[in-house]
Amino acid sequence: ESPCVFSTAAQQRSTGDECGPEDPREEPKHPLSDCALEHKAIKLEEQVRDLTERYRKALADSENVRRRTQKFVEDAKLFGIQSFCRDLVEVADILEKTAESAAEEAEPCNPNPTLKKIYEGLSLIEAKLQSVFAKHGLQKMNPVGGKYDPYDHEIVCHVPAEGMQPGTIALVTQDGYKLHGRTIRHALVGVAVESQE
Repeated sequence: ESPCVFSTAAQQRSTGDECGPEDPREEPKHPLSDCALEHKAIKLEEQVRDLTERYRKALADSENVRRRTQKFVEDAKLFGIQSFCRDLVEVADILEKTAESAAEEAEPCNPNPTLKKIYEGLSLIEAKLQSVFAKHGLQKMNPVGGKYDPYDHEIVCHVPAEGMQPGTIALVTQDGYKLHGRTIRHALVGVAVESQE
């Protein structure tokens, strides 16, 4: 009896070993695991691509913000004195008009030495003021003879185009100024036009 039981058990074991790999419960396990791993790998790759793209966008956005902030700071340094300059050019206007009046009075027919000294002093102050303006990027426009530009000039009158091309600036009634190339005060100008005869 014993040997028979042993041989039957051994036989079953060997039979079981033979059909073990074909066991329906065992077989789908490996392919399912491979499929699940492959699916997980694809998902991870997609996540990596998505995160990489987001990272690139975040880098680009931060670079844009950095550039805009830098430009803002640079503009603040350059144009922070803009309103102060607008006020100062009005002082320059008064000084120029006063110097012109003094020049008219101090002509050779008038021998008054005090008036001559006043004119010379005003001329020096005017030159120094323009020099300080230039040092800080503030420049007076000289548009006479140039083309009319609505960004720089404001037309206050029209004058007959005598020896000038129509559309060019014939005279300036108030000086215009630019701060680092940006117009802070338009020049008031007279534009040459063909006479209507």
